[in-house]
Order: sequence, then C-alpha cells, then structure tokens
Amino acid sequence: MPIPSAKKLQKIWAQVPPDYYFHLNVFQRLWHERKWRVFEEVLANLNSPPQTILEVGCAGGHLSHLLSQLFPKSQVTGIDVYKSAITEAKTRYPKLNFKVADAHKLPFPKHTFDLVMCSETIEHLTRPKTALHEIRRVLKPAGHALIEMDSGSLLFRIIWWGWTSFGPGRVWKHAHLHPFSARELDQLIRTNGFATQRRRSSHLGMAVTFLVQPKTKTKL
Repeated sequence: MPIPSAKKLQKIWAQVPPDYYFHLNVFQRLWHERKWRVFEEVLANLNSPPQTILEVGCAGGHLSHLLSQLFPKSQVTGIDVYKSAITEAKTRYPKLNFKVADAHKLPFPKHTFDLVMCSETIEHLTRPKTALHEIRRVLKPAGHALIEMDSGSLLFRIIWWGWTSFGPGRVWKHAHLHPFSARELDQLIRTNGFATQRRRSSHLGMAVTFLVQPKTKTKL
C-alpha cells in the first residue's frame, strides 16, 4: 500500500486512544496474554537477565511494565512516536523511562541495550529496514532483539479485515503499512544484519516471534 503522508500518519495514530491496551475486551485480553506467555518462553533462552532493555513502539507502556516485572533488576526504557501514548505511559508507570522518539532514528548511542523489544510495531513503520538497522546499532554485540508481529497469514488477514471494518479494531484501520508474511519478515531480519536464535509461531499461525542477535563479522 502507498505510504501515507506525515499528516495522514498523525491522523492514523490519533485514532487509537492512548489507554487502548488498558481497556481490552475478553478476546483481546486472551490474544495479548497468550503473546506475553510466548515472550516469556522465548526470553527464557537468554543466558543471563538483561541489564538494559528498550521497547520500540511501547504505546501506553504495558509491555515495558511486564518486562520490568520479568527482569526486576533491569533498566527499562520505552519509546513511541505517539506523544499521547508516552504521556499515558509516564502517568501509569512513573518509575520506568519513557520518551517520544522515532524508531527510524533512535536517540541512543550504539551498543546501549542488552535487549530490544519490538512487538506489533514493525508493520506500522514507514521504513522497517531503517528501524532494524537502528535496533542493531543500539544493541550490544552480544545483545538480543525480540521482534514480533501478526504474521499476515490468510486467516489473520480475514480476521483483521473484519476487526478493522466492523469491530473495536476500527481504530487500527490503515495502520498496517507493511503487512509482512512470516516468511517476508524472516528474510527482512536475516538480510539486515541479524542471526535468528529462535522462531516461534503462535495464535494458530497468526503471530510470529523471532529472538535474534546481531551477526558477527567473520575475519578473513
């Protein structure tokens, strides 16, 4: 689909209430609770707890909060380009770090984070490749990124169409700028400097989670 103008993007973001993830119906809660269980399972593969964590596309901060509970000794930072969502996150979780920032130009030095979380975000970005380069830049050489999105399967596309046309999900209409399939996302990750450590499909194949690391350069 054509990439919307900056003005149109602002309107798309403004469709979603900043506290959206705190007022889910029973089906949405089951969907997101299942995703969190998958994340816990995948993150259990880490050799040691991360000391520094970044969530890219943190919305109102719900996942950043869960990460802070899973890794209570870690310093957790969340960024989102949607200012109202960051205001919501700061209000709900004042002990965590939140800032307005663009995933395409992360405001951190290279090799800052042990773990970068990017869930249900990559498909909303205008330049996913640039965002992946930025995630790799801010990751420590031995760090990990957890990248997750809805898989773009036929079943998901059917449900997403109905959800965004007739259900509460209408606030997400036109929000998916790059509805990658799981295979396309896998290729995008591998061709942009990452090696996949773990791949996990869930939700009847409608979601896919990757645990990846920056590729190491081989000396000749």
